[in-house]
Amino acid sequence: MEIIIQVLALFIVINSILKLSFRKLWQAVVFGLLCAAFIVGTCRWAILQSKTQLADFLNDIRVMQDAAVLVTVESVVCFAFCFVELRQMYGRKKGIWWKRLLDWYPGLLLFPVLFYVQTQIIFGMPGTRFTLISYALAALVAAGLPLLARLAGRLYPEKAFRLEVHFLVSFFVCITGLITTENGNVVYAAVKAPLNINALPASVAAFAGLFLAGWGWHWLKWRIKSKNLFKHENN
Repeated sequence: MEIIIQVLALFIVINSILKLSFRKLWQAVVFGLLCAAFIVGTCRWAILQSKTQLADFLNDIRVMQDAAVLVTVESVVCFAFCFVELRQMYGRKKGIWWKRLLDWYPGLLLFPVLFYVQTQIIFGMPGTRFTLISYALAALVAAGLPLLARLAGRLYPEKAFRLEVHFLVSFFVCITGLITTENGNVVYAAVKAPLNINALPASVAAFAGLFLAGWGWHWLKWRIKSKNLFKHENN
């Protein structure tokens, strides 16, 4: 369980860096400062934690179920951001009113990950002043997040490629949240039911009907636009 959580935390950090690479440098700096302020502000609660208490918290099935839901919701937001960006890059240039919300949403799961990292560093460095650890981690995060975001933009200047990687990492984070287990119990357990053979033709027919309806609607809109463009050129 602990290994799964650490892998999930790592990819949440990577996903946040990828998301910040689409924003301007000052926006990444502001978010880095907010993360640093969060680390300093939660230092007192991190000190009060113990390995046993934190392990019991992470092994609580109800807590993990709630965390899996939050991971799923955040992944869906990342998926929406990727699709909207690709829509504007390769299709319609007209913006969507809620796109700005997706642009400014950096990823809130990074904050509990930072709290978890802070507690692990405190556990791993006994005898060191806790406030020193907190301020050092805050400085590292404040400087590291914008620098890593800028580095990701430099290494992969193609926006479409970074969007693809961001989508794949978000998908991995979502799947990891869905399969988070405790004592062999899957958070989203599959329901055992007999195979319904009669529903297969209905599913295929529904898929074919919706596909043909979407294709026909797209073809009709394309014909109307072509006629309007032809009339405009003739005039």
